Amino acid sequence: MKDTAALLDSISRAPRPGIALFLGRWLRHPLRMGSVVPSSPALCRRIARHTRWQSDEIVVELGAGTGVVSRALLEAGLPPEKLVVVEIEPDMASHLRDTLPGVTVLTGDAFALPDILPRALHGKVGTAICGIPLVLLPQPQQQRFVDAVEAVAPGKGFLLYTYCATSPLPYARLGLRAKREAWTPLNVPPASVWRYVPTGR
Repeated sequence: MKDTAALLDSISRAPRPGIALFLGRWLRHPLRMGSVVPSSPALCRRIARHTRWQSDEIVVELGAGTGVVSRALLEAGLPPEKLVVVEIEPDMASHLRDTLPGVTVLTGDAFALPDILPRALHGKVGTAICGIPLVLLPQPQQQRFVDAVEAVAPGKGFLLYTYCATSPLPYARLGLRAKREAWTPLNVPPASVWRYVPTGR
């Protein structure tokens, strides 16, 4: 317990935006969080590198947290008006609105994406990025997430960053193909970026 307290204290002193908010959310809802700390810059850069979008498309980030991935996307050249982030926690969503000018922030459940994403943007999603720990969910819930993304980004699939050594999803049973796009040992814990695409695409 002493070591854990020391770790949390050192994390809380780190100069990373929204860290206290992140830790508070983790303490309230640990199963909604993939890690006790925000993703590292190395992981965020890898996610940005594998994000695809055309001039008439947007990028949707699901489970944006403190916005570390969002900022990496913007730094990589994604215009703010092309980024839509979804965050279920109202206080986190408010933080994102304050710190990501020009970005569209939606407060809501990623599993209800077809309902909360404006209809005009359906079919206009170049990449959906998932920061939700889907590995912790039962397969019917995982399928619900896959179906939600497919409803707004048909055939595109999604990027999922995870701390699992192998695929966190039973992709064949979910009707998906899987490819590990990147791995970074510099994240704590080490993380991978997986791309899942509907079978046949």
